[in-house]
Amino acid sequence: MWIPRPDADGAWLAPAKLNLMLRVLGRRPDGYHRLQTVFQFVDRCDRLFFEPRADGRVERLDGPAEIPPEQDLVVRAARALQAETGCDAGVSIRVDKRLPMGGGLGGGSSDAATTLHALNRLWGTALATDRLAELGLRLGADVPVFVRGEAAWGEGVGESLEPVELATPWYLVLVPRCQVSTAAVFGDPGLTRGSAPITLADFLRGNADNDCLATVLANYPVVASAYRWLAERAEAKLTGTGACLFAALPDRAAAERLRGEVPPELPAFVARGRNRSPLFASPRDEDANS
Repeated sequence: MWIPRPDADGAWLAPAKLNLMLRVLGRRPDGYHRLQTVFQFVDRCDRLFFEPRADGRVERLDGPAEIPPEQDLVVRAARALQAETGCDAGVSIRVDKRLPMGGGLGGGSSDAATTLHALNRLWGTALATDRLAELGLRLGADVPVFVRGEAAWGEGVGESLEPVELATPWYLVLVPRCQVSTAAVFGDPGLTRGSAPITLADFLRGNADNDCLATVLANYPVVASAYRWLAERAEAKLTGTGACLFAALPDRAAAERLRGEVPPELPAFVARGRNRSPLFASPRDEDANS
């Protein structure tokens, strides 16, 4: 059994994800799109701190200045858990934001999932993972994969998940200085929307395209420039609708060498692929930290 827990500094980790593949199969009657994707975590994380309080108030003390506290998914997740369970406890939340916004790394969804797990434990609400995932889906389509904490093959709007075991390479991730609107990409008339479904076996054989790539490159010149740079040196991929790009490298040394070549105006980081979210510890890890 794997257990969500804070790290040695008391921080609850909210990792980034990469979409290793993304196919758009069609538009649903509700306006959302039917997708196939593969999620894998990396060990680059936001860090969240929670201080329970007895007065029932939910407040965000620190967090991204661009997002008003009332709109922040961490606040919304806490209030959703209160409403679901009837819990009258409150919390003060600090978010040490290390993942870029609008980058396709899932930072907001990951923060929400970590909030649900942390408060479920700190408040003693004791919801099972399935119920937390259902609650998370009301907040966003990517929240359930972070709640479940396993690399996964995803279908539907990304919420129908099947755990997978994947290679865990080191990744170089580029962070172009722009935010991509997911709604704009999925609303673009040029977006490929009729891809045929594939199987996990197809993906593992190398069918790993992202149907959003052409639309993003056509509409975001900064992303297109970064993609050209990376594609000249490695197999360049777009995560989600971007803006972040990534390439898998055989080891950390190779990833660090390539990062050393990145133009100084283009932010980048190196991270290891993870099939289990860094939020979770095995019982052995839990014993070692107790």
